[in-house]
Amino acid sequence: MITELQLLVAVLLDTVFGDPKRFHPLAGFGHVALKLESFLYGAQSINNSQRKFRGVVAWALVVLPLVAFTAWLTQDSASASLIIGTLLLYVALGSQSLAQHAMAVLTALVNKDIVQARQQIQMMVSRDTVKMQDSDISRATIESVLENGNDAIFAAIFWFLILGAPGVVLYRLANTLDAMWGYRNQRYHAFGWFAARVDDGLNWVPARLTALTYALVGKTGQALYCWKTQAKQWKGFNPGVVMSTGAGALGLELGGTAQYHGQVVTRPVLGQGAQPNALDIKRSVQLVQRSLWLWLIVIFSVGVFYAV
Repeated sequence: MITELQLLVAVLLDTVFGDPKRFHPLAGFGHVALKLESFLYGAQSINNSQRKFRGVVAWALVVLPLVAFTAWLTQDSASASLIIGTLLLYVALGSQSLAQHAMAVLTALVNKDIVQARQQIQMMVSRDTVKMQDSDISRATIESVLENGNDAIFAAIFWFLILGAPGVVLYRLANTLDAMWGYRNQRYHAFGWFAARVDDGLNWVPARLTALTYALVGKTGQALYCWKTQAKQWKGFNPGVVMSTGAGALGLELGGTAQYHGQVVTRPVLGQGAQPNALDIKRSVQLVQRSLWLWLIVIFSVGVFYAV
């Protein structure tokens, strides 16, 4: 039951305190990654194969030493493993932060402050927000909540359960590098190829467990139907699974057109039902929170079963 208790304490810490307000370890990690990128990226003249190799080297240099160091710290002392593992999982979780960001968008929309709403949603998505209207902001927020429910909560818990503290460090660092380098644009298409593929692999199982959970705590039949019929239409192995199922579970229609870097992109439609509005943001947060409760109940039930 030690792992289950670590999970409970980490979730409670995240609920009470949220993300560390100062000196967040991931911010420091991102700074180091940017420095390494500037050193290893290379001249514009090198070919894609060389750029991919440099991306692999950069990923390995910035991730593997920290994973190995975590394993070394936690291998000999049970008390150190208990404390360090709990704190690392707490830092990796983003449930409270995700809810706070989403609710800040909701508050701005309810107050009819479109400028503030655009500023708040800009912290959650990579798409252009300057011309967004209420419906666009609501849709983008809900999509972010559903996708980050996997990335910021359930995948971190999954890898903690599988590999302990080194597993949650590996996942969180890999996911951070995917957010930094995993773009399919001119700069990162080759350099970030490995970071994107690693993140895809680490998220394959958690994304499907997250989608299943969304279905179980929402409109189950509709969610599973949307997963089956829509997930493969979305770009990437995992986001379509999570968002199509989440949209179906909420009874909403997500996807559609969005603007990225000045270009309008037509995305597949996900889910079924009404067009999202501001109040649906709260429903999406509640869906993720119910999913977290279900995970805790199942994990503790399995732990008690094996303990008995």
